[in-house]
Amino acid sequence: MKNINKIRNLSIWIFIVPLAALNLCLILITNFHQLFNPEHVIFSTIPYIDGGVSISRTARVFPTYLIFKPAMFITAFLLIKYWKLNYNLMQKVKSSFSYRKFFLFFGIGSAILLILHSIFLGVKFDNDFYKLFRRLVIASFIFFEVLAQTFLVINLYKVKNKITKFINTKILNLKISLVSILIIVAIVSLPIVSSAGNVHFKHALEWDYFVGVISFYLLTFFFWKRN
Repeated sequence: MKNINKIRNLSIWIFIVPLAALNLCLILITNFHQLFNPEHVIFSTIPYIDGGVSISRTARVFPTYLIFKPAMFITAFLLIKYWKLNYNLMQKVKSSFSYRKFFLFFGIGSAILLILHSIFLGVKFDNDFYKLFRRLVIASFIFFEVLAQTFLVINLYKVKNKITKFINTKILNLKISLVSILIIVAIVSLPIVSSAGNVHFKHALEWDYFVGVISFYLLTFFFWKRN
């Protein structure tokens, strides 16, 4: 079980890096207007509550993309390592368990999609197909990420009796609850997100859902006991 400490260390950085980067971008664009072109200036807002700005508008302009894009590349790299380590760990616990193949596929897939999203963020083409492509990339990233988390939680629940001395079962229940909430919110909000209007609601949902997705990794840090 030597991978446990590596998984714990990776998980806390997967939580910290994107959260810190995005909120730093938000602070810069709402408070240091002299760094930005006038058309990019955003006045004081708390988008988690009022939905005053989208994540992409916060992170896609100069100089904030100099923070956001490298942070997303780093996060994607950490995600790939995270899912590989979990795959190897579950293989040792129960080599015949097939769910580990699913969370590995969707986990690495989500990392690749995050890289694609970061590359194309801020690149402007007046083309409907390109705009659709960008929306599909970010939607697919969320879909893959939540599926990976779901399959990993199922895997952990199935083998919890074999790893009891290494885990905090209360945190496992929190992880199950979090993943369930993410799935329910995605399904319930889909008609609203896909329709016109409700801009502020969509923006607030985007920020809060982002925090929900990366909170899975914060819980992972507390889930595994220090080995």
